[in-house]
Amino acid sequence: MQGEERTEMIVVSDDDEGRLDTFLATRLDVSRTQVQRLISEGRVTVDGRGARKSEAVAEGQRIDITLPSPVVVAIEPENIPIDVVYEDDALLVVNKAAGMVVHPSAGHPTGTLVNALLAHVDDLSGIGGKLRPGIVHRLDKDTSGLLVVAKRDGAHQALSEALRLREIKRLYLAATWGHIGESPLTVDAPIGRDPRNRLRMAVVQGGREAVTRVRLKEDWKAAQLLELALKTGRTHQIRVHLEHVGHPVVGDQLYGVGWERGMGGTNSGWARELQRMVSRQFLHAWSLSFAHPDSGDPMSFEAPLPPDLERVAEWARLN
Repeated sequence: MQGEERTEMIVVSDDDEGRLDTFLATRLDVSRTQVQRLISEGRVTVDGRGARKSEAVAEGQRIDITLPSPVVVAIEPENIPIDVVYEDDALLVVNKAAGMVVHPSAGHPTGTLVNALLAHVDDLSGIGGKLRPGIVHRLDKDTSGLLVVAKRDGAHQALSEALRLREIKRLYLAATWGHIGESPLTVDAPIGRDPRNRLRMAVVQGGREAVTRVRLKEDWKAAQLLELALKTGRTHQIRVHLEHVGHPVVGDQLYGVGWERGMGGTNSGWARELQRMVSRQFLHAWSLSFAHPDSGDPMSFEAPLPPDLERVAEWARLN
């Protein structure tokens, strides 16, 4: 369905900083490329004048963004089963299966959650762009669990703003190697692209602020089950932060390869067996809470560990 253009207004606060394109990309939850396209098309004004993508934002500025009409996305609906935990006129909450990519990309043009959603609902919010309709936040391919999807542009805007203001609470469960020294623990370390491997993220000087809160749930022989709360939402944040503190996610093929081999003594065989049992990274988004974008009513959802991870956890508890 073709919608109407809409204008969003943002007033820059005293704690906002940086380039205009980066600032708007974060506020609108879209890519910098999409923001730069809006600026080049004359759809962004700062205090009534034409905007420049590289200019710095300043406190008190009024930024108006005219968002184009949602267009029919060039993605084919696919009849892929999805676990819809909740749905109303404004949004859906989905329990994503491990192995499913959230939105189409160069390496994954089909078989994504977006393809499945387009077969499930008649329309999705167009703010995310042609390849990411409705997507407010994402999960890695091999991370299972809860995420919220917007069905209307207004809901998308409200949920994206709530995410920016850290009003959406996301809790994860992860099995990690070794034993953390303290609980609760806050990991506050900036994240950016790993300069030695562009496929990875890393804790780097000058990276974007990233804060993860860690709490011990269960102690196992050579690993632990942790609960993690995101204060920020950087790419691979939990996985990078856990590697940074020396306790990477079990089964993580990018940040935790070979850690089981470092377990010595009586823990060696246990760790190798745990690794053998895990078919993907042991990371699951189990709890999601937010205010409904229309009514403001509190919404809270939980999804227990899926069978593949629960089987591993049960073995770890008993051995």
